[in-house]
Amino acid sequence: MSKTKLEYIWLDGYQPTQSLRSKTKILPDFGGKLEDCPMWSFDGSSTEQAEGGSSDCLLKPVALFPDPARVDGYLVMTEVLNSDGTPHESNGRATIDDDDDDFWFGFEQEYFLWDTEINKPLGFPEEGFPKRGQGPYYCSVGAQNAYGREVIEDHLDQCLEAGVNVEGINAEVAAGQWEFQTFAKGAAAAGDHVWVARYLAERNAEKYGLSINWHPKPLGDTDWNGSGMHANFSNSTLREAGSKETYERICEAFRPVVKEHIEVYGADNDQRLTGKHETQSIDQFSYGVSDRGASIRIPIATVENGWKGWLEDRRPASNGDPYKIAARIVKTVKGAS
Repeated sequence: MSKTKLEYIWLDGYQPTQSLRSKTKILPDFGGKLEDCPMWSFDGSSTEQAEGGSSDCLLKPVALFPDPARVDGYLVMTEVLNSDGTPHESNGRATIDDDDDDFWFGFEQEYFLWDTEINKPLGFPEEGFPKRGQGPYYCSVGAQNAYGREVIEDHLDQCLEAGVNVEGINAEVAAGQWEFQTFAKGAAAAGDHVWVARYLAERNAEKYGLSINWHPKPLGDTDWNGSGMHANFSNSTLREAGSKETYERICEAFRPVVKEHIEVYGADNDQRLTGKHETQSIDQFSYGVSDRGASIRIPIATVENGWKGWLEDRRPASNGDPYKIAARIVKTVKGAS
């Protein structure tokens, strides 16, 4: 009888930023399909998701990926349910209103490879900062500028082997800072791909004695860039509009709900959205063609394609929950379409 290792992955209830959790289930004669993954449970009192006297929370499988680290193993992305089968309050995936998968999302996930021994980004000296300011590291080549390429390439290979729809990677503007991009049709699926890619990044970094820092401004009030997770999005209206007015109407729909968006775009985002380093101030709203200092950028490719394409919300932080971000964007766009 063959046995398969299934790694169940979920988001805990920690505030203000949830963390990834996982545990392994062994199944005999696993069929290799999502519907073959049983519901499971865990102790929610250990993850800030339940009280000790009634601690069972349920794990509902929602996406299945081959596990690149285990022969015939699988990664099972799940969402958390209460013991009665209703969505747990920490379950952002359940808040998405995109049943027909009309919304497509491409997330640009920035992050730092973190040296835990000195509590600084990989490539930083123990004292002070690198001799070179930021800039030479962006899309860099060479040991004097690119730090951790072996780690990054390993992560990329694992994502591709797992079937995560990664569309690219690059070094970012600060030393030790990197980015990967994912894409999926369907808001929930887009979140699944980001979270599994994050999980693989965390697990892969363990092998190198590193951690992943998702904080939007881990270097504090310095002239070093923070980390974001730009959200590129479209629905059939945006993909087929052919009208500048339609794009402006949808962009304007974001203006009166700035607070609602910022609330789910990641903790400590005020440290990043300062109006500097290619960001708009957190208390301002703007949009413009090719404007990387705007809240929402209208890509030049959209304009050149006759106003048919997508928009990019540049405000989400690197530690934001892509489920909650996508859910809020879907709600706003639907209200304007």
